Amino acid sequence: MHPPNLLFALVLVAALGVKAASAQPALGAQGAEGEPHRLQQWLVPSPDPATAAHAVLFRPPGEGPFPLAVIAHASTQNVLRRAQMPQPEYRALAGWLVARGFAVLVPERPGHGATGGKYLEDQGGCDEADYAKSGRVTADEIAAAVGLLRKQSFIRPEGMVVIGHSAGAWGALALAGEDPKEIAAIIAFAPGRGGHANDFPGRVCAPHTLMAAASEFGKAARVKVIWLVAANDSYFSPALSRQLADAFRGAGGKADFHVLPAHGSEGHWLVETEGGVKLTASELDRALKARPATTAKKR
Repeated sequence: MHPPNLLFALVLVAALGVKAASAQPALGAQGAEGEPHRLQQWLVPSPDPATAAHAVLFRPPGEGPFPLAVIAHASTQNVLRRAQMPQPEYRALAGWLVARGFAVLVPERPGHGATGGKYLEDQGGCDEADYAKSGRVTADEIAAAVGLLRKQSFIRPEGMVVIGHSAGAWGALALAGEDPKEIAAIIAFAPGRGGHANDFPGRVCAPHTLMAAASEFGKAARVKVIWLVAANDSYFSPALSRQLADAFRGAGGKADFHVLPAHGSEGHWLVETEGGVKLTASELDRALKARPATTAKKR
């Protein structure tokens, strides 16, 4: 038997634990809509049951249902940089999509910023990086986040568009194996992992392993990918990006590869800027118009 004081302490800890658990906010909208574009904070699921992912949602006027676009953000292996990352919003790109009738979800994956929790998509060390595994985990994180949104009355459950950036785009490549009725288009901005190896521009950790993983994703691919990279991207150069796209296509994947004009001092970040989105608008338009028509399921 426990001594009385210890028993009291155990009961108190248990009670506080229940109170803390009950105080955790529920998944879904976390407050009123704001500006721009009905901006609203959400909590969405992640593959880690202990970690709810922070997300921002943008919507056009009206009740919908709207087609859904999800934007998957970039990442870093550096734990301090991840912890200090501001919540990703991609406002220029989101505004462009909202103007074309999309609801836009930008989830912050576990291990980053305010979401915190375990960094599930860790690729491992530079020489032994497991890029296929990290890409599949990122894909799982994207899928978990949008799962809740697809159940909302204002969202069409079919024909989602996935737009990824850097590590987020690498995860989007892993999603190319999904049903084309569920994912109508994938737009990948500079997909890859391991760029700026040891903080050196132009260097990539284990590029041959990255190539093998791109081939693995291409072998399973069913959704066409629009693969975009800026001419002055120092993380994944146009030359390396073309090799990755060729590996993806060589294994059976469908991908349209385009090199965009140089943008600013570092083209890797063009999708985060208004000027970069304008630079990319024609490619984005072409990708959206090419996606197959879908019919929303009856509710």
